[in-house]
Parts: sequence; structure tokens; C-alpha cells
Amino acid sequence: MPFATHYAQHIERLQALYTDALLATGHFDAVLIHSGSARYHYADDQTPPFRAYGHFSHWLPVNRPEQVLLILPGQTPVYFQVVPRDFWYEQTAHLEDWVRAQWQVHTLERSQGVADALQGLSGVDIPPLARIAFLGENTPFATAIGLPPESHNPSALLHWLDFQRAVKSEYEVACIRAANRLALQGHTAARHAFEAGSSEYAIHMAYLQACHILDEETPYTNIVALDEKAAILHYQNKRRQSGEHSQVLLIDAGCKTHGYCSDITRTWTRPHTDPRFVALVDAMGDLQQGLIERVRPGIPYPDIHVACHEGITDILLQSGICHGSAEELLAHKVSTLFMPHGVGHLLGIQVHDVGGRLKNARGETQTPPPEYPSLRTTRSTAVGQVFTIEPGLYFIPVLLEPERNSARGKFINWGLVDELTPLGGIRIEDNVLVTASGVENLTRVRI
Repeated sequence: MPFATHYAQHIERLQALYTDALLATGHFDAVLIHSGSARYHYADDQTPPFRAYGHFSHWLPVNRPEQVLLILPGQTPVYFQVVPRDFWYEQTAHLEDWVRAQWQVHTLERSQGVADALQGLSGVDIPPLARIAFLGENTPFATAIGLPPESHNPSALLHWLDFQRAVKSEYEVACIRAANRLALQGHTAARHAFEAGSSEYAIHMAYLQACHILDEETPYTNIVALDEKAAILHYQNKRRQSGEHSQVLLIDAGCKTHGYCSDITRTWTRPHTDPRFVALVDAMGDLQQGLIERVRPGIPYPDIHVACHEGITDILLQSGICHGSAEELLAHKVSTLFMPHGVGHLLGIQVHDVGGRLKNARGETQTPPPEYPSLRTTRSTAVGQVFTIEPGLYFIPVLLEPERNSARGKFINWGLVDELTPLGGIRIEDNVLVTASGVENLTRVRI
């Protein structure tokens, strides 16, 4: 099993990280982590798909509600595996042998049984309840088992853990790499469906089938946008009508492996697509790869974002979408009308992973530059970080229309914009790992 050795090392690393965190922040000697609880729709008896709390998933690849972990420095971590007696839903709980080997596993029927189980653990040195920090959303559960309010989600400890989660272990990188390989199978199937004239719905289904996953197993709602819908950054619908005459597909879709996400975007065109738009797609592909080549340890992530806008400005000028000088366009922030989002974000257990704006483990933050308020990551790059690089160029009416008679608008070739607006936009996204020598692209692999 390729993950077995990496996972053992991952748990050893987390034990050291949590020991350091407890020492650095004080007040607590152990950590109890709750996976989360199922939520019901208002006035209903159904729940949306469950997603375990990130710091729980950091330790254990189990996506089930009401699970509890006990982390004790210097001791084997404890997993209270809650398996209800239930005939309404499947409750089988399976752990791979290589996962189980790293844990003391205690099976309970109810999570409330953790209170008694803590007292009954043999061979485990349990600190007083007041010295156990609780991490999780369900703080009433923590109160019910005797953990005082001041132990609930202590900010100093969370800042420390959030900051450290940006640097990935070999196990985490292996999971993200595998999630990329799986997603690329889906992207290939989606491209073929698009080229055959399929609808957004059929392209989406081709992606899911190729990855052998259900909708709820994707790390985020797949964005499958034909033509003008590609200008909606988080387009959530799937039109059923034929795509026979479509020219552009923007698909933003990922997969999960052991709880770790991939996040890949591709923009494809068909033979009858306006050649001016095809040239833009090619130029954006070159820009995206050039931005990845810039990645190395120790550079401020906002520098990549600034370089992205400089590159987009050049494309706007070379394509004739804008006129004037690069200096003028940058001074007037014209490129932000065509790319309103950040160039990327941290990636891991969560698609937009935590800690992107933290300067240090003490919780100090670095706000994004005022001209780029949507930038999710502002910290410096470091070996082991995984993040996305995803430049975009869109024709978004809600952003562009108010500028027709503005100071910025005078730099825009509105005739060309009007002709290209029905094609929506472009985004190209890979997942990259910062290495000691520079960067590894986890997405551009053979499948």
C-alpha cells in the first residue's frame, strides 16, 4: 500500500506539531477533536452531505459525523469510533489496516459515551478535563462531556495549527497528487463530451462517471460552463439543452483522495470558435505556465499575483482588447475588470485551505493589497506548501458595463469586447508544490 509508510510518518509529524503547539500556546496538555455533527434542513428531516472538520481530517481519513479523536503528546492517539445502532442508514465503519495501525481505536454507540470512555482508558495518561482543548463546531457536545467553555476552540492554538497546515507532509502530497490524477481522467472525459456537442449537464455527468464518484463526493460543486456562462466565476447550474453549437467550455472540477482535494480548471474551444478567442486561450496558457515557473521558496505570494496582472495587461494590449500603455492600464487597474479574483489559494483538506493570510503561528495576519482585495493568500511561499495558480480573463458584463464612460473605460476597445462577451471567459488552473529547488506541478502528470 503506497500510502502506508507515508501515513505513519504523517502521524508522527502531527504528534510533534501538536506537542509543539501545546507547549507554545500553554494552558492545555491534550486536544480532543470532534468531526462535526449532521445538520438538518430547516423544518425537515434530511441533512446535506456531511463534511468532516478540517483539523479532524488532518489526522484521520474518515468522513463521518460524531467521531472523536484524543491527541496526547508522547502517546498513541486515540480514535473514539462512533457507530450507532441504526437501521435507517448504513453505519458500517471500515478503517484500512495502515490507518488502524496508528491508532488506539475504541468503538462507541454514541459520542456522548466519550465522557465515560475517557475515564476508562487503560494505559493512557489523561489530564484533567480543564487541561484538554476542544476543537470543533459542536461546542455544546464539549460542554456535555465536561469540557469548560474556555477550552473550546482556543484561538491561540487554532492560529498555530492553521498556520502549520499550509506545509504538507509526504502523505498529504501523495494524496493531492492522486486526487489530481483522478480529476484529470474526468477532465479528459469532459473535454471529449464537449467536443461531441454535449450539454453542460452531460459534460458534468461524463466527468463524474470517469472519476467513479457521486456529486456529493466532489470537493466543491463542479463548474461546467459553456460560452457566456464561463464569465460567472462560480457558475453553479448545469443546462440540459444541447451544446451542439457551443464554442467554449470552462470546467473547474476536482476530486478527493483520503480527504485531500485537487482543484483543476481547463478552458477548451471547438474548431468553429472565434480565432481571436482561441489566441487568448493560448496566451493565457503561456502566462499560467510562466507564473508557475516563478514559484520558489521564500517569495511573497502577492508577487505572483502582481506578475499575473502584468501578464494579463500585456495580453489585453496585444490582443487589441485594450489600448494605451501598460503603465497606464496598470495605474488604472484595468486588468482587475477582466480578472477580479486572486491568482490562487492554499490547497489541502479544504479547497480554499486555512491560513492563507497568516503571517505567523501567533495569528498575526497580512491583509491583501488594497487594489487586490480578493487575494486569499498573502504569506510567503515555503517548501511543502501546495497552492493553485489560476489566472483568468473574463468578459463579465456586471463589471464592464459601468465602465463604458469611465476613465478606465477609455482604454477598452468596446467593439471587440462586445464581440467576445458571448464566449464568456478563460481560466486555467494547476496545483503546485513548493520544493527546495523551486516547484513541482502536481497537475501536469500522465494519467
